[in-house]
Amino acid sequence: MTPAEPAGTNNLGQATSPYLRQHADNPVHWQQWSPEALADAAARDVPVLLSIGYAACHWCHVMAHESFEDDEVAAVMNAGFVCIKVDREERPDIDSVYMNATVALTGQGGWPMTCFLTPDGRPFFCGTYYPKDAFLQLLSAITETWTQRRNEVEEASDHIAGELRSMASGLPGGGPEIAPGLCDDAVAAVLRDQDTVHGGFGAAPKFPPSALLEGLLRHHERTGSVDALQAVSRAGSAMARGGIYDQLAGGFARYSVDNAWVVPHFEKMLYDNALLLRCYAHWARRTGDPLARRVSAQTARFLLDDLADGDMFTSSLDADADGREGSTYVWTPAQLAEVLGDDDGAWAATVFGVTRGGNFEHGSSVLQLLEDPDDPARLERIRSALLAARLTRAQPGRDDKVVTSWNGLAITALAEATVALDDSELAQAARRCATALLNLHLVDGRLRRASLGGVVGDSAAILEDYAMLATGLLALYQLSPDDAWLAAATGLLDTAVRHFSDPRHPGRWFDTADDAEQLVLRPADPMDGATPSGASSIAEALLTAAHLTDADRAATYLQMAGDTLDAHSVLLARAPRSAGHWLAVAEAAVRGPLQIAVACADTTSPLLADARRLAPGGAIVVGGVMDSSPLLAGRDRVAGADAAYVCRGRTCDLPVTSADRLATALGIPG
Repeated sequence: MTPAEPAGTNNLGQATSPYLRQHADNPVHWQQWSPEALADAAARDVPVLLSIGYAACHWCHVMAHESFEDDEVAAVMNAGFVCIKVDREERPDIDSVYMNATVALTGQGGWPMTCFLTPDGRPFFCGTYYPKDAFLQLLSAITETWTQRRNEVEEASDHIAGELRSMASGLPGGGPEIAPGLCDDAVAAVLRDQDTVHGGFGAAPKFPPSALLEGLLRHHERTGSVDALQAVSRAGSAMARGGIYDQLAGGFARYSVDNAWVVPHFEKMLYDNALLLRCYAHWARRTGDPLARRVSAQTARFLLDDLADGDMFTSSLDADADGREGSTYVWTPAQLAEVLGDDDGAWAATVFGVTRGGNFEHGSSVLQLLEDPDDPARLERIRSALLAARLTRAQPGRDDKVVTSWNGLAITALAEATVALDDSELAQAARRCATALLNLHLVDGRLRRASLGGVVGDSAAILEDYAMLATGLLALYQLSPDDAWLAAATGLLDTAVRHFSDPRHPGRWFDTADDAEQLVLRPADPMDGATPSGASSIAEALLTAAHLTDADRAATYLQMAGDTLDAHSVLLARAPRSAGHWLAVAEAAVRGPLQIAVACADTTSPLLADARRLAPGGAIVVGGVMDSSPLLAGRDRVAGADAAYVCRGRTCDLPVTSADRLATALGIPG
C-alpha cells in the first residue's frame, strides 16, 4: 500500500483508481486509505474525514465541485482533519463497514458517503451528500465536539462500533431446509411485491432486478410457473423499451428515477450490464422472444464496443458529460429533425416518444421504444444516424479501472450469450478476458481487486472476486473442455476456502481474507444487492465445480455448497427480494443440480449444441469423448451415435441420442 504523504499534500495523483485521480488537483490534502494516514490523524490529534464515492456517481461530482474544489472549504478540512478519499469499487471492504455505520445512524445510505472517524477507524458521525454551507457548518460542529467534548465522541464511537459488531455477528440460526417448497414460497412472496403495471418490484427509484429475474427463470423451468415467466417478461420488456435502456447503442443505465423505467440515472455500470446480459440471454434461449434476443445482442455489443479496454472490461460510464447529467443521451424534436430531416425526424419522434414538452430537463426527452415500428429497416437506418450524431456530442467519462469480480460476471454472461445467440465472437472475447485477468490480477497465487492501464493495484481481492471469476472460468470450461480453465477455477476456490470461510460456522463466509487488513470489523454481508453477495456467489461456484472436478475436491465442494445454502436459507424465507441470487442457486441445487454430459467425437456435435440450448439455467453441460471429464467417466457414444446422459445429483437416466428425447428427459415445460 502506498504510504501517505505528509500533511499539506494531496497524494491521489499516483492512485490506481480513476475516481481518486479525479480529486488529485483538489486543494484538499487528500490521502489514500492506509495505516500511515490513520497514524497521521493520531499524531495530529484530529479526526479522520473519510469520503467514499466512485467515478460514475453524479452526486459525488456535485459535492466535489461545490466543496472539495473550493479553497474556503478545503482550508477548513485541511486544518481540522486528516482527509481520506476511498473508491468504493476498489475498496468494497471499507465501503461496506462504513455504509453499515451510515445506515445505522441515519436510516439510509448513498454516495458520496461522508464519515468522521477516530484515528483508530471508529466512526462517530456519518452522512452522505452535503451542500457547501451545510458541510461547512458540519465541519465546525465536528471540530467543536472533538476539541471541547471528546468524551461524547468516545461514547458515540464505542456505541457505533458495538452496533456494527452486533450486526456482523451472523444470521439467526434454524433456517428452513433448502427444498422445492422453500423456493416456491420465496417466489410467491416476490410475486406479491411485483409492480404489475410497469414491471419490476417496489417503487421508485427502480433498479434492474437482474439476479431476481434469473431466479424466476430457473423457477419457471423447474415448475412451469406461468406467473414467474410473466414477471420476467413484464419487467424485461418494460426495461428494454424504457429510457433506462440505451435505444441507440444498447446497454442499461444504473436505475430509473420513476416507476415506469422512463428517466434513468445515466451512469452505466459493467456489473449491471453483465448481469442483465446473462438474464436476457437466458430469457431469449428459453422462449425465443425476439426482444430478449435483440437486447442480448445489443448489450453484448455494448460491452465489447464501449467498455472493453484491450481484452478486459472497464468499470463504468459516467452519468455526466461536461458537468450535465444525461446531456449525451437526450433529444428534442428539433434536434431529431436537424439530424434526420423533417419526415424522418417526425417519424423518429413518434417512435421514440420525443415530445415538445419532453420527459427530462429543459424540454428534452430520453428515448423510449414502446412498440416495434412496422418498418424495421427504417428504424435501423435512423438509429445509426442518431448514434453517429450523438458521438459528436460531449461524451461521458469512462472509469477505466478493471475490477476482477465484475469481469468475472462479464465472462459468465458472454459465455452464456454465446449459446443463446450462437455467436462465437462472444466466447472468444470471454476467453481473452479470462486469460488477461489471470495473467495480470493473479499475483503469487492470490487475486488482486483491480488494475488500471495494465498495472495491477495493491488492494487484495475479496470473496466475490474469487467466486465470480471462478464461475466465469467454469462457464468457459463447459464451452470448451480445456483443463486449464478448470484448474484455474479450482485453484481460486481452494484459496477462497482457505482464506474466507468461517471455521467456527460451517457455511458462513467473510468478505475479506483472514490475512487482509483489519478494519473496525471483518465484513461479512450475505445479502444480495446491486451484485450478488460474495457468499451466494461462492455457493454457485462450489456447486458447479463439485460436478466438474475430481472426487476428493467434489466431495468437499458439494458439502461446502450445501452448508452455505443451509446457513443462509433464512434469507429466502424472510427477505427473498434481497436474495435473488440465493434463489437462483437454490433452484439449481434442488434440481440436483441437473447435469448433461454429451459423449461425442468433438465439440461441434449437434447434440451438444442442442444440450446447451435446452439446458435449464444453472444446469451443467459438458461434451467430449469418454473419460475426458468426471461427468463423462465411463460414458461413451451409443451405437456410433452421440449420446446425452442426464443426471440429477448422483442419479442418472439412460442415455438419449436425439434432441427430442433429450427435451423429454429434461422435462422442459412449454
